[in-house]
Amino acid sequence: METQALVTIIPWTFIAQILNLFIQMYLIKRFLFKPVNDILAKRQALTDKEINEAKEAKADADKIREEYEGHMQGAKAEAAQIISDAKKDAQAAADKMIKDAENEAHDIKVKAAADIEQEKKKAVNEAKDEISSLALDIAGKVVEKEINEEDHRKLINDFISKVGEAS
Repeated sequence: METQALVTIIPWTFIAQILNLFIQMYLIKRFLFKPVNDILAKRQALTDKEINEAKEAKADADKIREEYEGHMQGAKAEAAQIISDAKKDAQAAADKMIKDAENEAHDIKVKAAADIEQEKKKAVNEAKDEISSLALDIAGKVVEKEINEEDHRKLINDFISKVGEAS
């Protein structure tokens, strides 16, 4: 029966062991599980807070990126407008320079034509003067030869017609 004694349940020992188990569970719950759960809850709250901050930071970064892209698009459009304006201004300046050059060339042509006309008149006048002096010389020589009045008129008329054709 000795083997039976090892297997038998002693009520006072059983009750003490159950009480001991409850006391251990209470102590473990109070001094171990509660602080561990508090630490876990604090870590969970900290993790949630960091996740929320990361989400907010990502949202802020996305917003800043969108603003940056918007500014870049605006800057590209402004740069294109500046280039377009510069091309228009350059074209207008080139057109003005060409027009001024054409006007100046026209003025030079007009002045050259006037100068040519004046030189032509001057040359004609000089030729007339020279012809007149030659005519006087001829008239003087004719007078020396004593031509009659009719021959004299004929020479003068021929001379006048030749001078008229020359001018």
